[in-house]
Amino acid sequence: MTAIRLLANMNISPKTVESLGQQGWDTVRVSQLLPVNASDEEILGLARREDRAMVTQDLDFSTLLALGGYDRPSLITIRLSVSDPDTVARRLLEVLPRIEQVLGKGGAATVEDVAVRVRRLPIE
Repeated sequence: MTAIRLLANMNISPKTVESLGQQGWDTVRVSQLLPVNASDEEILGLARREDRAMVTQDLDFSTLLALGGYDRPSLITIRLSVSDPDTVARRLLEVLPRIEQVLGKGGAATVEDVAVRVRRLPIE
């Protein structure tokens, strides 16, 4: 079992969330906890309160974290050339063990096809 808990944004498929859960990652989807029209700020607030790292394909979250000078929640931004649920789940399962420690301390990771960029929060 892992220590990091994940909050998947609406653009992350329920199938991806299920795959992560089956591999022991505590993952919930935003739609399970907030209305579908929740703002990005509300979603970040939920992730912060629940101590969950955000998983998203939406670049707005990194902008909000940077502009706000926040050190939480941690953020995983998916930037893959193919974004079907199986590919996203497979790539996340590859990289999560490598980035879990940084995310646990407040970090932002960008997951690409062949690379992962990680930096500590707050983003300067």
